[in-house]
Parts: sequence; structure tokens; C-alpha cells
Amino acid sequence: MKRVTIFLAILLMTAVTAFAQTNDPVIMTVNGQPVLRSEFVYSYNKNNSEGVIDKKTVEEYVDLFVNYKLKVMAALDAHLDTMRSFKQEFATYRDQQVKPSFFSEKDMEAEALKIYNNTKEDIGPKGLVNLSHILIRLRQQGTAQEQNRAKQRIDSIYNALKNGADFAELAKRVSEDPGSAANGGKLSWIRPKQTLKEFEDAAYALNKGEISAPVLSPVGYHIILMHDRKQLEPFEELKESIYKFIENRGLKEQMIDAAVNQAAKNANMSADALLERRAAELSANDSDLKNLIREYHDGLLLYEISNRMVWEKAASDEAGLARYFQANRKNYSWEQPRYKGIAYNTKNKKDVKAVKKCLKKLPFDRWAEQLRTTFNGDSVIRIRVVKGIFKEGDNKLIDKKVFKKKNVEVPPVKDYPYEAVYGKLLKKGPETYDDVRGQVVADYQDQMEKEWVASLRSRYPVTINQEVVKTVNKQ
Repeated sequence: MKRVTIFLAILLMTAVTAFAQTNDPVIMTVNGQPVLRSEFVYSYNKNNSEGVIDKKTVEEYVDLFVNYKLKVMAALDAHLDTMRSFKQEFATYRDQQVKPSFFSEKDMEAEALKIYNNTKEDIGPKGLVNLSHILIRLRQQGTAQEQNRAKQRIDSIYNALKNGADFAELAKRVSEDPGSAANGGKLSWIRPKQTLKEFEDAAYALNKGEISAPVLSPVGYHIILMHDRKQLEPFEELKESIYKFIENRGLKEQMIDAAVNQAAKNANMSADALLERRAAELSANDSDLKNLIREYHDGLLLYEISNRMVWEKAASDEAGLARYFQANRKNYSWEQPRYKGIAYNTKNKKDVKAVKKCLKKLPFDRWAEQLRTTFNGDSVIRIRVVKGIFKEGDNKLIDKKVFKKKNVEVPPVKDYPYEAVYGKLLKKGPETYDDVRGQVVADYQDQMEKEWVASLRSRYPVTINQEVVKTVNKQ
């Protein structure tokens, strides 16, 4: 009987494994590591969704995906996943996805109810009041003259109100509370102990529609208009507002952190270890989350390895850039000539020649610093300069003086009446790769990436299951 039970268990395990392989088969292997169809489908659909301009077919995307996996494999072999910076950044992202699982909707509602009950207790039987006020400010240590002047003003305003003046219009004109004056003196709902005692006592003594006599508080004289009063609404009516308050004040994050720390303490483990375990548990039951976390993990590695092997490496390889430019110079020829130089304006006429003398025999890349230190080094800005490589239409002063365009109106520069240009006209193309540096760097990076990918493909064996590829998005 025991043998039969074991045999049935083995059959059951085999059936489950076979179902899993059929349900999510291996679409490719990279250096012996299997890649399931679900991972490829997740990546393909995300990068070819609605709104993506350069959409790829499944077959076209296979090649891009293989390159992606090869680069990640190279990053792992370089142990980039052991760097402290990588671990910290990845853990931060992972935790953003996992931490909310420690805080339920029930916990949120309990916290909201706690805030509601505390607020209701603070308000007490006096309730909430909706007011407007007019303020005439008075310093606490104001002189007798200042006090008399403030008292006379507030009494004058009060008399005007008693004689029928519109409260809101008067508040807009004379109130010295900038926060409410523009709104006709209107304040938000106020609860007990939220404002100055003298103000509060006078306000709560009013009936709806009543106006107080002038009230002296530590900030000055007030006249208060009572609009309405009420008790706090039931919890269900305010629940969504309290939820927004919790979110906006960052209270939810604090509560989630507290829940994580408590759970870690109960489990007798570090918070980081707990979050790592929770991520594994959730990923086992949520393929989208699993793919999202893996995507970020691999994306960080991809960025770091690409920066080391291509982006930063190419951008800082001056000798390599120069060689690449010389070998591919015909690719950077211009259909129209360019002017390599500056367009500038000066305060004084003599500085027009001084600028040209200053730059003579200096390499182009040192011009900006030389001009700054020579002419604009102190508090007086003597010249205004635009430096670059200009084609026709880029700069009106250069269009006029270099390209000899007629009917070009050059806008004057205030306080800098003298205008000039200095540089050289390049008719055939750039002098050096620095003249088209951005384009050369991008092209050099493309070449380096192709060479790198070719080396990765020879280093790591890749096999594609074309039958599984044909089933993508058709299962």
C-alpha cells in the first residue's frame, strides 16, 4: 500500500510539472539559463503597447530581447549585483512594491476612524463655526498713538457695517489679513482651540448672521461675522476626505513602516530580510509582480553594464572618437556651410576689437572661459556672447554679417549697442569631431554596442524555441 501511495504521488508531481511546462514553456535559453514564455510576453507587450511608435513584430523583438538578456548575463558575471549601490537601489524599489501588503484597507479605515474620533472629541459640544472677519493689525507693544489710530479705524469700520455696508466688500478693501481679505474676509470652518482665545470666545458667542463688536486679540482688532455653525458630520461622510488627509500628510507611509517593523520584530528577523521573503511569496502567486520586480532588477544591471561598456566608455574615449571621426568623415559632411564662432555685443566700442584679439590663436573650446575671465570676471558684464556652430537661419546677426542675408533685422541688445561676429566659415564640413561631437559620440556608441553584443553572442550560447515563439500572444 505504501509503495502505491508513493507511486501515485510521483505521478501527480510529474503531471503538475508537465502542466506547468505546457502552460509556461521555455521560449529560449541564454547560457544554459531558461527563459519562460511569460517573461518574454510581459516584456514584449509592455514595449509594444498602444502609443509606442516603433512597434516590433514578435520575431523582430526576439533579437532585441536576446541582446537584453545577454547584457544582463554579462552584468551578473561581472558581479554588479553585489555592489552596495545596486543592492540599495533595488531594495528601495522592491520595498515600494511589497510594503503595502503589510497594511490593509481595514488598517486604513481603523486609522481614519481614530483620527475622526480624536477630532470629534476635540470639537466637543461647541461644534464648528463658519466665519468671516475684518482685521486691523496692532503690535502688542504698540504705542498709545498706534493703539488710538487702530481703535479709531476699527470703530469707523464697525459703524459703517451697522449702517448697512457690505461686509465682504469692506473686508476686501480694509482688512489687514491678506489670507482672507481677498476672499471677502471668509475663513474656513473653525473648531475650538484652533485660533486665538479672544477671537474664539467672541465668535462662539454669536448667533448665525450676527456681527461682533470690535474684539481685541494679540494680533489686533477683529470684527467677526457668523455665517453658520454645525456639528461634525458622520464618519462615513468624511471617510474619503480623511483618507486623502492621511495620504497627503505622509501618514500612510509612516503606518506602513511601523507595520513592517512590528512584523519583523514578531518574526525575529530584520525588516530587509522580511521584505525580501515577502517579495518572494507575493511573486510566487503574482506573475505580473514577479516580472515587474525582475524587470527593475535587470534594468539596473543593464544600465550599469551598458554605461561601463558603451555609453560612458565611448563618451570619454577622446582618441577613439577622433579615430572614428577620421574613418567616417564623409558621414558628417554638410550640405550648407556653417559658421564656427561667436556673435557678440559690447557696452564699449573698443571691446569689439579687444574680443577678437583675446581669442586669436586660442582653440575654440577655450573661448568661453577666456571671454568670461577677461570681460565678465567682475560685477560689470562688458559683453554678451552667443557661441556655437551656426547654419543659415540660426542667428540673425550671423545671417546678416556672415551669410550676407539682406532685409534681416537684428534685435538690439539693451545697453550693448555694438555688435560683431568672430570666427570662421566652414564650407566643406567640420574641422574636428568636436564640431559634431554629439553625433559622433552617438555613432561611436552604436558601433561599440554592436561589437559588444557580437562578443556576447560568441561568449554565451543562445537557443531559441521557434515553436514557442509562434505561440506568443496566441495562447
